[in-house]
Amino acid sequence: MLGVDEAGRGPLAGPVAVGVVAVLEGFDVAVEFPGVRDSKKLSEKRREKLFTLLEGRVEKGDVRFVVELESAETIDEEGIVTAVRRAVTRGVNTLAPHPFGCPDAGDAALVEVLLDGSLNAPPEYKQQTIINGDDLVPLISLASIAAKVTRDRLMIKLATEFPEYGFEKHKGYGTRAHYEALATHGPCAIHRRSFLHDK
Repeated sequence: MLGVDEAGRGPLAGPVAVGVVAVLEGFDVAVEFPGVRDSKKLSEKRREKLFTLLEGRVEKGDVRFVVELESAETIDEEGIVTAVRRAVTRGVNTLAPHPFGCPDAGDAALVEVLLDGSLNAPPEYKQQTIINGDDLVPLISLASIAAKVTRDRLMIKLATEFPEYGFEKHKGYGTRAHYEALATHGPCAIHRRSFLHDK
């Protein structure tokens, strides 16, 4: 089973991130990751703790995950919907290259993809899109945490390259401080120009 969610759809700067987490059917995410829920409803400290736990489970071999990023430049050129769709496709294909499972394993290996909100996997996959899935389905919650933590860490790193914008604090979202920095310095290389024109 795969869980899919994105982070960073709305910011004015930085990439959008799509998290995909794969577990075997029967794996109890809520038990193995206590307190897992929508990344937006968790503190940064709690998200980091769960992400570290996720990385540890990968080493054990019973959980796999990827986070796919699409840049601000791509978002400007192709639109956020297309960018997210491509990242979802890449992530799902990476963790489950065979939509119908392993060719030798029969129906037991059928892949099922659970996605949050308005996301869709490639049509050849068995899938279910669940409104508020990031808060209702622990596997999707885990994907949202993977996406959010990965993106936040990247924005903190990018803040050292573009220190005048305060990315380490607002992660590219449209806060008052961010708008003030834009008014003073103008956009930088990682700003989404198409989002700025909407404001």
